[in-house]
Amino acid sequence: MRVLVACECSGRVRESFRAKGHEAFSCDIKEDENGEDYYHIQDDVLNHLDEDWDLMIAHPVCTYLCRNRAKLNEVQNISIDTSLFMALYNADIPKICVENPVPSLKAGLPKYNQIIQPYQFGHDHSKKTCLWLKNLPKLKPTKIVPLSYITTKNGHRYTKGWYKTPRNSTDRSRTFWGIAKAMASQWG
Repeated sequence: MRVLVACECSGRVRESFRAKGHEAFSCDIKEDENGEDYYHIQDDVLNHLDEDWDLMIAHPVCTYLCRNRAKLNEVQNISIDTSLFMALYNADIPKICVENPVPSLKAGLPKYNQIIQPYQFGHDHSKKTCLWLKNLPKLKPTKIVPLSYITTKNGHRYTKGWYKTPRNSTDRSRTFWGIAKAMASQWG
């Protein structure tokens, strides 16, 4: 199966599909974090949607679309641009998954099909992620683990001590390996 992993530079989803024998490529305007240049297309993904893909898993930038950002968008008078999200969601590809955090109502995105959490796939981490699915079944949890901390509304994680979740957008946006492997196993 030919798989396009849109807006991914970590290679995690791509490599999970490649490990299952699929012809998988990532595409992002950023270079691949691991130095991969053959299976990573460094370009605008919109230029590659018509290349006979069987499946696309897309991770469009969520900065201005997510619910947590809605009030700041208003204060800073930032308009929400959903064009990339919708272009990926409406692409002429038989099977599609678009993932993003819970969107702001003001973004006007279609209703998501599923919410997943990393702790359902073997990671001691909470990060609510929505999936918009076309011709794909919902992901089934593979290994539910108890959380060793709680997360407050403002994103702080507390254990006996406390520490913050990564504030760097690149670190926060990486797909967890357990989720990437579940996608490859269940959709590949």
